[in-house]
Amino acid sequence: MTTFLSITKLLILVCIVVVLPIYIYFQYPEFFMQFRTLESINDYLSRYHTASIFVYLGLQIVQIVISIIPGQIVQFAGGYAYGFWLGYLLAISGIAIGTSIAFGLARVLGRDGVHLLFGEKRITKFVNQLNSKRAIAILLVLFAIPGFPKDLITYAAGISNFKYKPFLLLSLIGRTPALMGTILMGSMLNSESYLGLAIFGISAVILCIYLWIKRHELTSYVDKMYNKFINYNQ
Repeated sequence: MTTFLSITKLLILVCIVVVLPIYIYFQYPEFFMQFRTLESINDYLSRYHTASIFVYLGLQIVQIVISIIPGQIVQFAGGYAYGFWLGYLLAISGIAIGTSIAFGLARVLGRDGVHLLFGEKRITKFVNQLNSKRAIAILLVLFAIPGFPKDLITYAAGISNFKYKPFLLLSLIGRTPALMGTILMGSMLNSESYLGLAIFGISAVILCIYLWIKRHELTSYVDKMYNKFINYNQ
């Protein structure tokens, strides 16, 4: 009975994460073509007028759970279509819901299923980091780096010893700086602030490269600050 349930859980998640996207991709290729560029995403959203808010929220959720649609493009489009504050609110809400779904799917599927989908070596590496004493520092640094495969971290967290609420909170905190930057650039493009957009964009690229190069040092620094905070409050 246990084996049957495990197989059933695996089949359900495989259908959600793998089979369904592949089916849609080949059956309705024009659907994914709508999300390749900023212009195509905004054209798609404009068809729904007021309801586009819910469509955008759904896109952000799907992007987190399945990761077929590029996250930066979706978030940039949010800033372009809705402005900074509403764009951020919609994006962070979608990210929170999508992260919760992915975390829950990993919990339901279990270790073997997640290994099968994403590779045992890659997932085990993240799980070991999440189960270590430096987990909080590692999470904050990795989620702060744009372009890092955050979906893998979320699924790894679901089969680690990490609790749901702390993980969700840390993931949202870690994502926020880069998320705000992407949405701000989208809103700047809409307002035709091209010089400011260019300066901000170049600065963001340099910062991303720096964060990636210094990720180990940053992890150690955040870890030290966290330990000092804990010791101070004991």
